[in-house]
This record gives sequence, C-alpha cells and structure tokens, in this order.
Amino acid sequence: MPSVAPLRIIRPRDIRPGIPREPKPAWLKVRAPGSPNYLRLKGLMKQLRLNTVCEEARCPNIGECWNHGTATFMILGDVCTRACGYCAVPHGMPTELDTAEPGRVAHAIATMALQYVVITSVDRDDLSDGGAEIFANTIRAVRASRPECRVEVLIPDFQGLEASLRTVLDAGPDVLNHNTETVPRLYRLARPGGRYSRALELLDRARAIAPHIPTKTGLIVGLGEEWDELVQTLNDLRSSGVQILTIGQYLRPTESHLRMVRYYHPDEFAELKRIALDLGFGHVESGPLVRSSYHAHEQADALAAARG
Repeated sequence: MPSVAPLRIIRPRDIRPGIPREPKPAWLKVRAPGSPNYLRLKGLMKQLRLNTVCEEARCPNIGECWNHGTATFMILGDVCTRACGYCAVPHGMPTELDTAEPGRVAHAIATMALQYVVITSVDRDDLSDGGAEIFANTIRAVRASRPECRVEVLIPDFQGLEASLRTVLDAGPDVLNHNTETVPRLYRLARPGGRYSRALELLDRARAIAPHIPTKTGLIVGLGEEWDELVQTLNDLRSSGVQILTIGQYLRPTESHLRMVRYYHPDEFAELKRIALDLGFGHVESGPLVRSSYHAHEQADALAAARG
C-alpha cells in the first residue's frame, strides 16, 4: 500500500429502487456543460454527422474540453462489436462503413483551427483490418487539410493483427495510444473481448516498429483491483516501453454497467503518479477526473520537454 495516511473508503450504496445514489465526493464534481463554445462544437459535430467519444462515453470533462474547443473524434461509427463492462458506447453489429468519414473529420478540424486532436474508434471486429485503413486515411486527411495540427490516435487492439498496427503507424501519428484499462485479473470481467497480454504486445510492437512515435496507455481504477496488482501493471507497461500514462477514476455510466467498488482519494492518485515516475515513465497524469484524452496536448508537450 502507498505510504500515505489511512483514508476513508467511500463505497456507493447498492442501487435499488427508491434508494438514492451515494453522493460523489467533492473532488469528482464538475460544472454542467453549456458554454457558447460547447454549444458551437456540439452543433458542428451534429451538422457533419461526426461522433465523439466525449459524448458517447459520457466523459465528465466534456464541458471543460469543449469550452476550450478540443474534442476526441470517434470514427468507424457509434456501435462497438465488443461489450466492455465499464463502457457506455452501444454494443452490437455495425451495418456500414463510412469511407467518407476521414474527410469530414479533417474538415471539422480545419474549421475549428485545432492544434492537437485525438482520433479514436469503436472496436470493429467485423472488418478484416479492424478499421486500420480508416484510421490511416483520417490521419492523412488531417495532415492535408491542416498540416500544423498534431494527431494522436487511440486505437483498438485490432485482434492482435500486426499488419493493422503497421498501417496506422505508417500514416505517421504523433502519439500512438492503446488503453490497457485494468489489471489482468479483471480482464475477463471488464474486457471480455480483450486480452491483457495482447494489449502489452501491441504497445511493445509499436515501440519496435516506430520508436520515434511515443506510446501511451490509460488505466481506470475502482473496479476492484488491489494496490499490488496496480503496481505490477505499471511495471508491465513500463517494460513494454510506454512513455505516457494516464490513471483515472472509474465512474459507472448506468446501472447495467460494472459496479464501481470504491472511490480513490486524490492522495492515492498522487502516490500512483510518484510510483510510475520512479519506474521511468516520461509523463504521468493521475487524478480522479483524468481520462486518456484529457489535456492530451499538454501530455505530449510535457513528454517532449522531458526528453529535452
């Protein structure tokens, strides 16, 4: 356990009809979105028929990020072929592939004059390449329409296909991200379609194929993992060459999703950050509201500064 003072564990009540939810601790409360910039960005996304993980995954930071004119674009539709227990994105079998989507994403980025964007997607296990070509086409379209914009991609595991990973890396993203999400013991529960070893293999392969492209991953805590399991996972990720790490609190999207076991205190997030930095990660964001794409441009800048 971390060397911090004992903390009171805040456990949500079991959700039953007529019984209110346990109030969130103060450090998890955010302002409801509604700024002019938020409304402008929301309107543009709707007009261009684009999806954002900010909306689909019910990110608590949507108001802050959209107020600053930044968003994480979600390509390849809004239906995921996997059913991760923590994720709010709808699960099912997609019915189409929109090959014109990369151009619309690039148009939106140019219209907003963005300097840094994150491109992610649903899992598309129905496609032979997992959607890698659409990722690559989106990167190229953004480069053509707004060359000064840096592009981070948050990719699925492509079912372990090395050729798909190479397709994305060959398009030249500025950062390659694949979220590990949780400790190996909880993978069958939280990510039944994923494999912990496959996530590590992808990150290690990316480092070997394109060592000049920084790799990044994210973890969520509060699903029932033990402290020692978290520390071992940090060691595994560092051994795979990951340079940027994010750690945030799991928040249950709906009553049908995995139950949140406990809230982590900010002091615990600070201790996880200290441990990760001691292991040699180049940059670590660790806090209750941290999400993989939160302040992504600052994460990349901090890594570049640390490299000198």
